[in-house]
Amino acid sequence: MSFIENKTFDELKIGDSAHLKRTLTPKDIELFSIMSGDVNPAHVDAEYAKDDMFHKIIAQGMWGASLISTVLGTELPGPGTIYLDQTLKFTAPVVPGDAVTVIVTVTDKNPKNHIVDLECNCVNQHDKTVISGIATVIAPTLKVKRERVELPKVLFKEPKGAWYRHIIKLTEHFAPLKTAVVHPVDKLALQGAIDAAKENIIIPILVGPKDKILAAAIEANLDISAYEIIPTQHSQEAAEVAVQLARECKVEALMKGKIHTDELMGPVVHKETGLLTGRRMSHVFYVEAPNYSKPLFLSDAALNIQPNLQEKKDITQNAIDLFRTLGFGTPKVAIVCAVETVNEKMQSTLDAAALSKMADRDEITGAIVDGPLAFDNAISIEAAREKGIRSNVAGDADIIIVPDIESGNMLYKEMTYLSGMEAAGIVMGAKIPIILTSRGSDDISRKASCALALAYVRHKGNN
Repeated sequence: MSFIENKTFDELKIGDSAHLKRTLTPKDIELFSIMSGDVNPAHVDAEYAKDDMFHKIIAQGMWGASLISTVLGTELPGPGTIYLDQTLKFTAPVVPGDAVTVIVTVTDKNPKNHIVDLECNCVNQHDKTVISGIATVIAPTLKVKRERVELPKVLFKEPKGAWYRHIIKLTEHFAPLKTAVVHPVDKLALQGAIDAAKENIIIPILVGPKDKILAAAIEANLDISAYEIIPTQHSQEAAEVAVQLARECKVEALMKGKIHTDELMGPVVHKETGLLTGRRMSHVFYVEAPNYSKPLFLSDAALNIQPNLQEKKDITQNAIDLFRTLGFGTPKVAIVCAVETVNEKMQSTLDAAALSKMADRDEITGAIVDGPLAFDNAISIEAAREKGIRSNVAGDADIIIVPDIESGNMLYKEMTYLSGMEAAGIVMGAKIPIILTSRGSDDISRKASCALALAYVRHKGNN
């Protein structure tokens, strides 16, 4: 148990001092900016700061000054102190990584009104003074000793759409992807495609009933005069025409509009006229969760209902191929189940063990694969250690392979709605990627899925 205790006026002596040491982190600057509203680009914009006076991000001057207040209010004199006046002189910048030591020293006492003057100095790790000044306070007269209040933890979440910029970086300098947008006959479906086109991510070819597409454009207040429309009678024909465009190499990707997934995928998986390859098709989500240190790939939460072992092998390989093609290196793949041990009554654990062995024998290539792993010990090294799991994947997974669509879809939606996760996704295993967005996807997710498809196609072409 930790306590906070003051020094009363009578206890204070000239020369008494207290100190506090803090190492500045980028998160400190972000939090101070959020609390104060000080978003001067010298503090928060690295691109701007490199051409500024100090050529790097620096802390707000008052961040260091606030540490003086911390010492006065918690150490010397401590609780009950009333701040009256403060002079400050800023003599050097404080940058991330600097270890700042704050020293306050009693220099004068006035017994008539309990006013105390304190010299204040902030020095960095090189013993260089960065802030100096004099504080004037009314010192407490009553003794205080209380249990120190435990503060809540702060969780940082990037602004909405920040993750989208991470995906966009994967597409820099690439020509937009010629994409058949299948049955974009409502505002949401059409808006996502046109927004992606405006950012040079795709070149949309709108396939569907022309009158409905034009009506959707009017509703969304969109000018689509620059984009090709291939008219069809209905959604089924739109899917068939889009697949034929892909077979003729006239488009490089398909994008789902207002059409059921089964109706879109029917022509795609047709044995004679579809887009089949030698591998099972599967959907892969690219996920950025606020409390995970890196992007996470999740498969299959959208397409395969209850895959068997061979289908899971293809699902796993598809996710690995996407990860590697995007230039992320060799992934760590967690085959997740309800438990992390093999149980003959749980088929998913048997499949997970088999998939791990397949990877050992290069039947699955390009990744480190382990399973069964429960979700907690797949992403948390602490949980893995608690269970005594020794694994190169546990606690550091790049790819999560789920047992079936029910567990995967629930996991995805729980992470989305409860954890603030944001995601993009495409179907792998066909001759071209398929951008399979849901009606719940917002504009950013739709654009991000288009960008993911673009990055995959162009990186694959460069390999």
